[in-house]
Amino acid sequence: MGSAEEMHGWTVKMSMPSVLAMVTVFSMIPGGVLSDMRGTQGLEAQQLAQGSTQLHRRLKRGWIWKQLFVPEEDPTPRVIGQLKSDYDRGEFTIKYILSGEGAGDVFEIDEYSGEIRALKKLDREEKAFYVLQAQAINRRSNEPEEPQSEFIIKVQDINDNVPQFLNEPYVSSIPEMCPTGTTVAQVTATDADDPMFGNNAKLIYSILQGEPYFSVEPKTGIILTSWPNMDREAREQYLVVVQVKDMLGLSGGYSSSTTVTVSLTDVNDNGPTFQHHLYTFAVPENAAVGTTVGRIMAQDGDTGINARMTYSLEHDLEESSTFVIKTDPMTQEGVVLLAKPLDYETKRRFVMAAEAVNDHVDTRFLTLEEFTDRTTLKIVVEDVDEPPVFLAAVYEWKVPENAAVGTVVGSVSGRDTDTVNNPIRYSTDKRSDNTKAFKIDPNNGTITVAKALDRETTNWHNVTVEAKETTQNHLSSSVVVFIKVLDINDNVPRLARDYQPYICEGTQAGELIQLLSAVDPDDPVEGHHFYFSMVPEKHINPNFTIRDNQDNTASIVARRSTFTRKDRTQYLLPVVVTDSGSPALSSTSTLTISVCSCQPAGHCPTGGVEALALSMGVSLQTLLGLLICLVILTADLLS
Repeated sequence: MGSAEEMHGWTVKMSMPSVLAMVTVFSMIPGGVLSDMRGTQGLEAQQLAQGSTQLHRRLKRGWIWKQLFVPEEDPTPRVIGQLKSDYDRGEFTIKYILSGEGAGDVFEIDEYSGEIRALKKLDREEKAFYVLQAQAINRRSNEPEEPQSEFIIKVQDINDNVPQFLNEPYVSSIPEMCPTGTTVAQVTATDADDPMFGNNAKLIYSILQGEPYFSVEPKTGIILTSWPNMDREAREQYLVVVQVKDMLGLSGGYSSSTTVTVSLTDVNDNGPTFQHHLYTFAVPENAAVGTTVGRIMAQDGDTGINARMTYSLEHDLEESSTFVIKTDPMTQEGVVLLAKPLDYETKRRFVMAAEAVNDHVDTRFLTLEEFTDRTTLKIVVEDVDEPPVFLAAVYEWKVPENAAVGTVVGSVSGRDTDTVNNPIRYSTDKRSDNTKAFKIDPNNGTITVAKALDRETTNWHNVTVEAKETTQNHLSSSVVVFIKVLDINDNVPRLARDYQPYICEGTQAGELIQLLSAVDPDDPVEGHHFYFSMVPEKHINPNFTIRDNQDNTASIVARRSTFTRKDRTQYLLPVVVTDSGSPALSSTSTLTISVCSCQPAGHCPTGGVEALALSMGVSLQTLLGLLICLVILTADLLS
């Protein structure tokens, strides 16, 4: 080794359990090359490699890093190493000083020998290493013998931590019937021990519970299925317990476990199945359309959408479609409903096939036929004591208004449709026949005229007829009879109103004086047709004539000119109106035609009053005065 004048260095002794090693402290030379202070040849060679041209008698030392080790969790104070300068000749002339992390409370140094001692139990998981600085001071000159050096004391790991699972709890789901090797989930555990030291943090996974259905990959923690065709309908949930061990599973290590809840999700691997080959229901014959007859249920081991099904009916040979079936979306039951009225006396039993089919099929697991099942429905109709039934829903008859009392108008007929066929009596509802124009035979339902009819008074009669059983429950029903009274020609035609015709002075022959029309209360089938004429006389009327217009109107026409009030103020004209009935009827009305002094436009301002005054032999002014006095006198009497 080189001379003491030329090179000096730190020497570190490390003391470990059962191990004692000498560690040489490295220093950094100016060129940056590490030199082993136990020999100068290596140093010189490294200096030459860095391009040094000469050697110094004393090297300038740089900072060096070195590590000491102390086992964690050791409660016994112990020497873990020694720091020493090669200037130290054992004369205790050098004082060693320790500073930095933990100096004084965790670590201390013997100032004479340089031994470093751990004072307390350490935990690597709390602090993995400590950085300290050491100094060598000449006791006489109080000057540094060596530059301050920095040391690292590393806490050496022991297996003192239990592996812990992350992200608990573990819950996973897989489809039922999935193939072997399907990934279920991955569990992950960590260990706080040093993964770089030994096997303390090296983990191995294994199955404690869940075999033979599941397995786990030892290194990754991935759980896989190991059993084929797991059936949800047989078992829906599994609890898989996974254990993790450190030390690669060797004895003396720590372990922990976690539970993975594995649920099997449903696939459509079951078809609907009826529990019975025959379902029997009973329904009364008077049940209303829409009545629920019964419910059937095809069992399906699946759930959710895979259990949804649709029911249908295949009716008997008559294809009556008397019943329908619908699927209850909540219970998946088939609800049988009445679609048409029933009649025990007509049909007492229905037999039909019912079918249930899955809405969603998966041919990976079953064939199409296996998603369908059939059963038989037998529906028995129960007899109910029903009221009589009329042969017609409504009756409508006609009778002439001149029908004699006792004339038969028609007959109603009802029967008891029950098997016993009870006898029936008939009656009319008095409230429906206020006129009491008809009566009914209680035994056979014959309706006859009870009193004279008049179409012009009442042209329709609405009579309610009741049929009632004479035994048991006396059930009854009713029907409406509409009776129309037919018209006969029993009314004479008359002028449509009280005509007051007038003729103006100076009227020329052929001019129209009044247009006439007629009315008749009768209502002939072909409508009215009236004929107008004058009363036959020995001599032709020289003043007026009646012209029939062939449209149910007639015109009064002047036959001459020069009508004056001085000559005559009024003319009487009989008018004959004849209808077209069989036999034909007629009436005669006498019209009074007044002569008027008309205005230029042909209007008679007095409306015949002036002519009336002349006929009385007084002037118009005198007549008006008399009327005014009459009005005043009447007012005085009333007051």
